[in-house]
Amino acid sequence: MKKESILIIDDEKDLLKLLQYNLEKEGYEPILSDNGLKGIELAKSKKPDLIILDLMLPQIDGFEICRLLKSSEETRDIPVVMLTAKSSEVDQVVGLEMGAVDYLTKPFSVKVLLVRIKNILKSMRNRKVMVTDTKSVVTLGDFMLDQERFRFTVQGKPVVLTNFEFKIMASFLRNPGIVISRDRLASEVWGKGFIVSPTAINMHVSSLRKKLGKQRKYLESVRGFGYRLAELQER
Repeated sequence: MKKESILIIDDEKDLLKLLQYNLEKEGYEPILSDNGLKGIELAKSKKPDLIILDLMLPQIDGFEICRLLKSSEETRDIPVVMLTAKSSEVDQVVGLEMGAVDYLTKPFSVKVLLVRIKNILKSMRNRKVMVTDTKSVVTLGDFMLDQERFRFTVQGKPVVLTNFEFKIMASFLRNPGIVISRDRLASEVWGKGFIVSPTAINMHVSSLRKKLGKQRKYLESVRGFGYRLAELQER
């Protein structure tokens, strides 16, 4: 059975060695990069199952690396865990909006990181088509989502979404008018058993809403419960 590979992009040599040792011990195949540009190339050539990304890097920072990874068809589906000394809420929000699935601050517990890696990879393995029927294309009001082509448009204009934003929007489009709790959204998008904080879900939905432009009015917040996409006419 092929080992799951994990790309670590960090310029701290000691940390690379520490993570390499622990990942190998857990049966993973670590891929190491001590700079961002090399990390991007390795992500494209090796197609790792997960990426651990530091924010404070020379030449190109982790935010820009994450943006580039999530904007490329080759790498956008690879889950990214940000690992950094930056601990402010603003940095965490930006990281999540960029498409990162998780965020740990230094110093961190290796055991905690390993558990999160395990949960994320399990979620990725178990994740199937998140739609509730066999239709590949859903058109509702001014929204069109093509799952097979990973394409989303608003009023006929393409809108670039991250992997998670795309899956969240698909969930809303499959359930117009229905209030979707954060727990249900986490289960459908990230997979059952994967713990996602309410803050992370809120940030992904907030980022998605901004990209909808004037049509954001149809994506409603239901205080204390979750979200609902207003009922629109199916076309």
